[in-house]
Amino acid sequence: MMKLTYSHLKIMVYAIFIAIILSLPLFLDEFWLNRTAKYLIYGMLGVAISLSWGYAGILNLGQGLFFGAGAYMLGMSLKLASPTSMEQGGQTPIPDFMMWNAEPDAVIDLCCINDVSFLWMPFQSQSFGIFMAIALPVLVAWLIGTIIFRKGIAGVFISIITLAMVLLARLLVVDAQSFTGGFNGLTDLAWFKINGYEFDPYTVSTYYLVAISLVIVLLITRVLINSRAGLILQAIRDDQNRAKYLGFDAASYQTFFFCVSAAISGFAGMLYVITAEFASPTFMDLSFSIAIVIWAAVGGRASILGACIGAISISMLGASVSESELFVESWQAILGLFFVLVVLYMPKGLAGIAHGICRKLTVNRGKADES
Repeated sequence: MMKLTYSHLKIMVYAIFIAIILSLPLFLDEFWLNRTAKYLIYGMLGVAISLSWGYAGILNLGQGLFFGAGAYMLGMSLKLASPTSMEQGGQTPIPDFMMWNAEPDAVIDLCCINDVSFLWMPFQSQSFGIFMAIALPVLVAWLIGTIIFRKGIAGVFISIITLAMVLLARLLVVDAQSFTGGFNGLTDLAWFKINGYEFDPYTVSTYYLVAISLVIVLLITRVLINSRAGLILQAIRDDQNRAKYLGFDAASYQTFFFCVSAAISGFAGMLYVITAEFASPTFMDLSFSIAIVIWAAVGGRASILGACIGAISISMLGASVSESELFVESWQAILGLFFVLVVLYMPKGLAGIAHGICRKLTVNRGKADES
């Protein structure tokens, strides 16, 4: 009889989680499928912050910057493809908010309705929007990471820098009303389309687009952290000076994984626009980035699947509590209290408890086999 090991149990947990999310369309209606898809996207953000915080030791308080960048990049393409944009303009469609903010003597064309509107022109191609949804977060992360890690900045200073970056980005997005839609963001978007097939946000196909994307992200991240580069990264996290002494370029490894985390967040932002049909500057609110960190802390920051489940669970709980009349004013305080209790009494999060149970099961099974 095959001996049950800790690795077997871990694979079983992954398999059960994947089976559950792939079978949900059998039990949920269209409304709840759409809602659950958004929770799964938050789960993807949990994976991203776990990779950055739990495995690289980089506490990023501005993860919403990458999520928002991904959302806006695809959102710009879907905005230009919407009926309201197609109906106005000359040779090219024009977003409605550009018309509202245009000068009386402005040329009604995307190339020159305002000073920066020409930057929208490449986004007439949805493929370009998809590419930029990944490329822009990675580029921003590479710039930030190269500066931070090459200069040896660590600890709380990274958190402060990333926090400042997301606040700056939000300010720019809100102030650039004629370019980004300002505080209202991008609304009235067209449906995402691949080879002529339109993804209605409330259909099973859109749910599976999100669910399968999450599964792929989980598996790739799992492989990545078990690779040689992932093991070196964890060694750098535990003792950076020793890793440098052994000849590893710590800054390059940290920058690479910081960029991977940003790519996952940008991808998640892109999927969110497809399911929610809007892109908003609230994605770059400080409270949203803090919430992502709380999700990972509750689920277990050093566990990819734990952080994912934590993000899904806490976002579901937050949505349910906030819709209750009794807790509508106090739900954020309740979540904050929950976070404090978890940090005090479960520093490894829910994943720490699960890992403890799995280890006991495998140890007891081993003793039973020996006896």
